[in-house]
Amino acid sequence: MTGRPSAARRRVVITGLGVISSIGTGVADYAAGLRAGRSGAKPVTSFDTTGFAHSVACEITDADPADSLRTLDAEELGRAARFAVAASRMAVADAGLSDHDVRLRRTLVSVGTSDGESRDLDHLVALQVAEGPDRVDPRVAGRVAPARLSAAVARELGLEDVEAVTVPTACAAGNYAIGNGFDAISTGDVEMALCGGADAVCRKTFTGFYRLGTVAPEVCRPFDKDREGILVGEGSAVLVMESLESALARGARIYAEVLGYGLSCDARHPVAPDRDSIARCIRTAHRNAGIRPEDVDLVSAHGTGTRANDATEVGAIRDVFGGEPPRTVSIKSMIGHTMGAASALASAACAIALQQGFIPPTINHRETDPECAVDCVPNTAVEAQLRIVQNHGLAFGGNNAVLVLGRYDGPGGPEESRKSA
Repeated sequence: MTGRPSAARRRVVITGLGVISSIGTGVADYAAGLRAGRSGAKPVTSFDTTGFAHSVACEITDADPADSLRTLDAEELGRAARFAVAASRMAVADAGLSDHDVRLRRTLVSVGTSDGESRDLDHLVALQVAEGPDRVDPRVAGRVAPARLSAAVARELGLEDVEAVTVPTACAAGNYAIGNGFDAISTGDVEMALCGGADAVCRKTFTGFYRLGTVAPEVCRPFDKDREGILVGEGSAVLVMESLESALARGARIYAEVLGYGLSCDARHPVAPDRDSIARCIRTAHRNAGIRPEDVDLVSAHGTGTRANDATEVGAIRDVFGGEPPRTVSIKSMIGHTMGAASALASAACAIALQQGFIPPTINHRETDPECAVDCVPNTAVEAQLRIVQNHGLAFGGNNAVLVLGRYDGPGGPEESRKSA
């Protein structure tokens, strides 16, 4: 799409959020973590790190996603699927919906991921190396299919009139999944969408980034002149999306309106970002949302903390916005790079920021790299009445997705929510 949706298309709003992250589980705790500039970095515990010179990640150690399951046996699901199901349960409850309410609606479940259940694959490979190539744990082998991430959500909630899709577009997958939901609701294909992303820390991904030389020893410091790379992370965010008409009819609280999104796939290089493709993706998102660059108050950047990504992304931002771009932050400084969940967790952060009126900081910041000349809101959150926010998801293979969210000021919007809180 290249223009603002026509009057015949439905406006799409976010009415529920489910979040599991290394800085907070649930909307209130996650929002508090974002405001405080909380760090989720800690020594890796999920696998043996012998032989690595450094091994810090943003694991979730204070919440068990299995506690949220009511229908499924946790042993049927890998860790990523448990995250997706738990976040979906939270999002439905946060939206003020019961299981019965959800089952009555025609629904899309769209979950993005980079690794699927690679953590279970790590286990199976280790088992075969230790005990022989024919040794397989059937319980674990039965849960490795990536499709289970979205199917498990549908099964847990007892959905029947449902389409369940797992989106595998790597680190942009969360935004892809949310864009999928936006299209399905705005065209009337579904009444409700549960969209987001989920991934779990695994040896395969940590080792891959480590061998690329892009894992930071201690902290992630996006846009800083001394940045050293990413910290891998894990978690999930799921958004309940529905039409504005539906939300108003049931008196729902509205976090934000989804204005539009843009996609690009340059396929220029397996891992290196492409500046022109990112800029094209941003412009596409603006056209789709019917906005101009000067309308944007905040950019939630992909901001991995690697030398190439940050400089390339900021270059693309400046190509679109000119010499004075909006404030540009990276929450990966706090939660690490959660792979397929990254842009979903950032979208949830954007929705919370729009509703609560603040900008999360980029922590661990000391001195901005001249190649990354943006106001990254260093170290301390600031109060701000945001109107329009754009969220970036940039992935290996040139898969890029930019989502545009807007503040909703009508019934159920942030002012009304604050008054009733």
